[in-house]
Amino acid sequence: MATTHANGWQLQPVQEERSLRMNESLKTRDQHHTEPPLWSMAAAVLVILGAPLVLYSFAPTGPVREGDTVFSEGEQQVQIRQAATDQSNKKDNTCLLDPNSPLIVLHASTDQGDGSIIAHVQGNPADEWPFCPVHAEVILKTHQIFQKPAVLGTVREVLVGWFGR
Repeated sequence: MATTHANGWQLQPVQEERSLRMNESLKTRDQHHTEPPLWSMAAAVLVILGAPLVLYSFAPTGPVREGDTVFSEGEQQVQIRQAATDQSNKKDNTCLLDPNSPLIVLHASTDQGDGSIIAHVQGNPADEWPFCPVHAEVILKTHQIFQKPAVLGTVREVLVGWFGR
């Protein structure tokens, strides 16, 4: 049985008032208890995807080995390696590498002091002079290449391109 109390001249049941307050508190608790906001999930995804990029950019580069992919440091003029069976007497045996052009190292002479590297050109599908043709073997020096692209620099350039307009 519900107890009553006097409020002025009217009698009101106490238990009904308490149940009304409980229902209101349940409603407000349900309104405040929602799923996590999308921005926090997006931040977690960015951290998960961004952590390897940051770690990769801070990792030191190792020695250049056969089979490694390296990139040309800016636009480089390099010598095309002539095969021993090639008897053509080309006067100009140089070509140009585009900036950041990927190369696969075929031979890295670490024992010699000149630091020359023989590599296959990857990319540049257009075979036009003065650019190096695809799969040409070229001779490079170590100062003409770098081992890993600047990931954070590339991301910065993309963001500036998007928002700098």
